[in-house]
Amino acid sequence: MDLDRPSSRPGLPTVSDISDLAGVSTATVDRVLNRRPGVRPATAQRVLKAALELGYISDSEAHVAEKPMKVSFLLPAGSNRFLTGLGRMIGNARESFAAANMTARVEFIKSFNPELLARSLLNAQRHSDAVAFMALEHPAVREAVNLLSEKGIPTITLISDIANSQRAAYLGLDNRAAGRTAGYLIARFIGDRPAKVAMIAGSLSYRAHEEREMGFLHLFSEMFPALQLVGLREGHDDEAINYRQTRMLLAQHPDLSGIYNIGGGPEGIGKALKEARRERDIVFVGHGLTPETRALLLDGTMDAVITQNPRGTLQDCIGVLANLRARQPAMQGLDSARAEIIFRENLP
Repeated sequence: MDLDRPSSRPGLPTVSDISDLAGVSTATVDRVLNRRPGVRPATAQRVLKAALELGYISDSEAHVAEKPMKVSFLLPAGSNRFLTGLGRMIGNARESFAAANMTARVEFIKSFNPELLARSLLNAQRHSDAVAFMALEHPAVREAVNLLSEKGIPTITLISDIANSQRAAYLGLDNRAAGRTAGYLIARFIGDRPAKVAMIAGSLSYRAHEEREMGFLHLFSEMFPALQLVGLREGHDDEAINYRQTRMLLAQHPDLSGIYNIGGGPEGIGKALKEARRERDIVFVGHGLTPETRALLLDGTMDAVITQNPRGTLQDCIGVLANLRARQPAMQGLDSARAEIIFRENLP
């Protein structure tokens, strides 16, 4: 659609007027209005905003002139069913992205590898206008985020955030509060008696897992000093590793009363508890409602699951990107993610 038009009549805005207001060349204005390649998204937004303010184009014409925003999602590869389910949901949400004039692609990369994640972030700039990803707390990742920001490519962290970076928004739970919630649930299930409780994390390289651990530990020290914590193990969200970790915990602490699974791989923990015939007397709380945690809730192996709505996370991501494209605050009109606590009796 050719949006250029003669403007020789006095008083009508011209391409030069748009160029002056947007601070770009007339050639750039021409490329934007006629949907020609070679203009950065942030620059194109300035041009369209100037053209709208001057009355050169209408809202509908601006929507036509605007190229779809290309969004890349970088998610950890592996057996974490919540994340693989989120990836499938993104892939199936083409209509939702198209309605917002966006396209989305999903890339799964090796988990717990900050250098690879940093390289993948930097590589994404070749084919992306924005990137959403699950962050690892590492200087290389932080530097990649900041470099993308300087180039006008916003990043959104999902589920796990990264501190002191120029990311545009974080869409996830208050993980410290989530850890405190898990601790409160386990303590109330165990009751008012001395007992041992263990934690299994995916990786403390994820700020989310570290914050959940901190919240869990602080709640116990504040409110339930009779409960003894018997150490933190990393399972890398892997079913087989979590199975072995749980078997070792049961062997070392036959009087174990509770397990908090901070990350993924709950089926490995469930398998070990069932083999030891401890699934009914050990309180088991974890994260992420998936087919696996659903099955463990139904058969009574798990007692509670703390989760966030992946569909809501996806819609919020689209909302953040739309805000950024309109040069509005990233979280305008959006609420912070809320934790949902799922028991067998309230399974959705």
